[in-house]
Amino acid sequence: MKPVASLSALLTTLAALMIPWACVAQPKPPAERPWFQKSLVGLEVGPTGAQFGSSPKDTGYAAAFDGKAIARATKDSGAEYLVMWARDGEWAYYKSKFQPRPPGLADRDPLREAVDEGRKLGLPVIAYCQIQYPQHDLREHPDWRAVDPAGKPIDGRVCYRSGYLDRVKKLADEQLGYGVAGFHFDMIDQGFGPPHSCWCPTCRKQFEAENGRPMPKGMTWDDDWERMLAFRYASSAAFEKDLTAHVRKVNPKATVDFNYHGTPPFSWEVGQRPGQHAAHGDFVTGETGAWGFSALGVGLNAEFYRAVSAGRPYQIAMQRGVRMYHDQTTRPLTDMRWELLTLLAHGGFVTMVDKTGFDGRLDPTAYERFAALFRGVEQKREHFGHTPVAEVGLYFSGRTRDWYGRDKPADYFQAFQGAHKTAVYEHIPWGVLTDETISPESLKKFPVVLVPNAAILSESEVAAFTKYVEGGGKLIVTGLTGTRGWRGEPQAKSSLEKLIGGRLVKPLDSTDNWVKFPLSAKLTATDRPILARGPAVVYEPTTATTVGELLRPHRTALHAEGRYNADWPLSPDAAVGPAVLLNKVGDGTVLTFAASPDWATAGDHHTPEVRKLLAAAVRLLHPNPRVTIIAPATVQAVVTDDPATRTLRVHLLGYNAPPQTTPAKDRPFVLPMPIEDEPIFRATITVPGLKSATAFHNTTGVKQDGDRINLVVEGVHEVIVCRY
Repeated sequence: MKPVASLSALLTTLAALMIPWACVAQPKPPAERPWFQKSLVGLEVGPTGAQFGSSPKDTGYAAAFDGKAIARATKDSGAEYLVMWARDGEWAYYKSKFQPRPPGLADRDPLREAVDEGRKLGLPVIAYCQIQYPQHDLREHPDWRAVDPAGKPIDGRVCYRSGYLDRVKKLADEQLGYGVAGFHFDMIDQGFGPPHSCWCPTCRKQFEAENGRPMPKGMTWDDDWERMLAFRYASSAAFEKDLTAHVRKVNPKATVDFNYHGTPPFSWEVGQRPGQHAAHGDFVTGETGAWGFSALGVGLNAEFYRAVSAGRPYQIAMQRGVRMYHDQTTRPLTDMRWELLTLLAHGGFVTMVDKTGFDGRLDPTAYERFAALFRGVEQKREHFGHTPVAEVGLYFSGRTRDWYGRDKPADYFQAFQGAHKTAVYEHIPWGVLTDETISPESLKKFPVVLVPNAAILSESEVAAFTKYVEGGGKLIVTGLTGTRGWRGEPQAKSSLEKLIGGRLVKPLDSTDNWVKFPLSAKLTATDRPILARGPAVVYEPTTATTVGELLRPHRTALHAEGRYNADWPLSPDAAVGPAVLLNKVGDGTVLTFAASPDWATAGDHHTPEVRKLLAAAVRLLHPNPRVTIIAPATVQAVVTDDPATRTLRVHLLGYNAPPQTTPAKDRPFVLPMPIEDEPIFRATITVPGLKSATAFHNTTGVKQDGDRINLVVEGVHEVIVCRY
C-alpha cells in the first residue's frame, strides 16, 4: 500500500477497503420467538366486584388497583407474562374515550402503569378485554342487544352481528396504543343456556338473505334449525376472525387469543364448535378448575385443546380461588401445585388468575404461593412440552353433541367423559380425536381408537374408520354409536354395520342394562352380571364373533303405570343379545360393546367392574403397549417421548383430597376438598428395552428390575426419566 498524503485520503482509502465486506450478506439474527412460545406460566390480574354490574357510588372500588405494583409483583413471583385487566362490561382500567373508568382511580391509568413497568422488567403485558356482557355499551346502544325467538331483548347479552364489533375494534385500538403485547378476548359466547339468541332484526335480515327463507321460530330441530345452528356458529366465527384481522392490521406483532368454550360441558348454546372456533387467534385459551370442570376435567381440557389446536400452543387458565374466580380465597399450595403441574404435564402453558380485593390490593399470601409454584416449574422446565405417547384415542363427535344431545348434551358427554375416566383410572395413555379434525394421519397415531356413544356418524367418518381398521387399527365402539341419522333420528340400520359385523335389531328402551361374560373371555374377573347403566343396543351377528350376553332389566307393574323411580336400576332379567361383537376387518379388529360401560363409568352407578371392561378390551386388542403403568386410581399418568435423546418421561400426578360431607344446599353437588397433604403412593412402570430410570425428586424410591421400575412416590408430581 502506498503512503497516504492526508487524513481525507486515508479515510477514502479505508472506505474503499471496507466496501467488499459491507457487500457481503451478513447472517440475520434469529427472529425472537413470541412470548407465548417460550412461556410456561403467567398471571392474569384483575379487580373483583364489577362482574355483576357496578355503581359510580362505589368510589372505593379498584382505588388501589396499581398497574406498576401488579407488574412488579408478577415479575417477582417468577411469572413470565402478565394479562392485565383493561376492560370489563362496566369499566375501562385505562383512559378510554368510549368507556368510563372506576371513580376511585381518579386520574390514574393502571394499564399505562403496568405496560411502562413491564417494559422496564422485560415482562410482556397482554390486555384482558372482556367481550361478553357489555353492560355499559348496551345501556348506550340497546339496539346491540341479543333477542330471543319471541322478539324480546335478552338482558346483558350482545348480538355479534351488531355495531358492537366496531366498538370493540376502537377499544382494541386504544389498548394497542399503550404498547401491549397482545389481547386476551373473553369471550365470544351466545349464552350458556336459555333464552337462546339471536333473533334481532339484523340477524333475521341476514339469515333470510343467506338462506332465502325466514329464521325458524325456535329450536325446531329440522332443516331450518340446521341452517340456524350454522348461522349462529358463523356469527361467532366472523366476529373472531374480523377482530383478529383488525389487530393484525394495526400491529402485526400483537397476539390474539379468545377464551374458547368448545369442550364439554359446553354445547351448541354457547355458539362454538369444537374445531371451528379453536382456529382463530394465535393459540387456544381455555379454562379449567375442579370447581367447574371436576378434578378429572383438568387434564381432559388440556388434551382437548391439544386436539383442536393443529400443532399450535394452547393456554389454560386456572385460578387461585377455591370456589370460582371472584371468591377472594387462596387455595393451599399443594392443591394449586397439583393442578398447575397436571396442565403442564399435558403440554399446555398456564395462566394463573388472581382477583384482587375490592379496592384492588394484592393478597401477599397468594403471591408467596405463586412464587413457590413458579420456582418449582422452572426447576422442572426441561421435562415439559415433549411429544405425547398415547395408546388410545378418545373420539369426540360434535355432530352427536348437537343433534343427539340437543338440549341435554350431558346424555352424550357422559359416555365420552366415562371413557376418559377409564383411561385415567386404568393408567392407559390417551389422547383426543374430534370429528372436525379426523384424518388418516390423526387416526394412525393411536393403536386403539375408542368411539363412545357417537350416535351420529357421517359417511366420511365411517370411511376413515374403515380405512384405519383395514390398515391394522383397532376400533372400540360403544352404546348407540352409528345408530342415529344425520339429525339424530333413529334409523333402522347402523352406519357401522359392516365394521361391527352385526345387524341392528333395536336399541333398548332402558338404561339399567346388564352384561355377563364367561371367565374365558378375559374381559372380567367375574362371570356374574355387571350393571352397565346407559344406552344399549340389541345386535344380530353377521360376520362377527360374539362374546357374553346383554341382559335386559326386570320391569314391574309400577313401570307400566309410570310410577317407578326411573333413577333406580332393577336387577337383570333375560338375555336379549350378545354383549360384545368382535369383527375382523382387513388387518384390524372392531370390538363393539352392545352396552355402554363408558356411560356407566361416569354415572352414579359406577363400579370398578364396568370400568375394567373397557380397559380389558383395550388390552385384548393391544396386548403389548409401549408403556405399562400400575398405580392407584388417585394417580394420573402422562407419558411423553423425546426420540432425539431416546427418552421417555412418565409424569405421575397424585391426587389426595379427603372426603366431604353432605352439602347444606344443592345436594348432591359436592366439591372436593383442596389438597393439603402431599400424597404417598406406590407405582410400577414397565418399558420394554429400558436402559435406565431416574426420578426428579430425591425423595422418590426407585428400584429398577430389568424393564420394570418399582417406585414409592411422595408428592403431587413426579417425573420418571426413562432412557431406552
